[in-house]
Amino acid sequence: MSERRPLIDGLKPSPPPADPAVEEDFVFAGKKAQAVAPTVSRVPLSTRIRSDFFASLKRASLERQLNKTEPHTLIEILEEAIEPWLKSNGYLR
Repeated sequence: MSERRPLIDGLKPSPPPADPAVEEDFVFAGKKAQAVAPTVSRVPLSTRIRSDFFASLKRASLERQLNKTEPHTLIEILEEAIEPWLKSNGYLR
């Protein structure tokens, strides 16, 4: 069983916050942090497509995933297919 502490021990002030530069140096061990690619936010989209399109899309997705080919997720494949149309019709730069 653990030793009981007085309630007043929980009210002692916490240590001052650590210096961010020291924290970063500790985390990256002197190595420079690699630049992180900007993230693209996604919003939910609900739509209906033909069943033969869905079956083909799902099959392509699974085969590409097994072959470790990018893009392999449904959303990545759809985004790659939709982008040229949006650009050619002036909706995306």
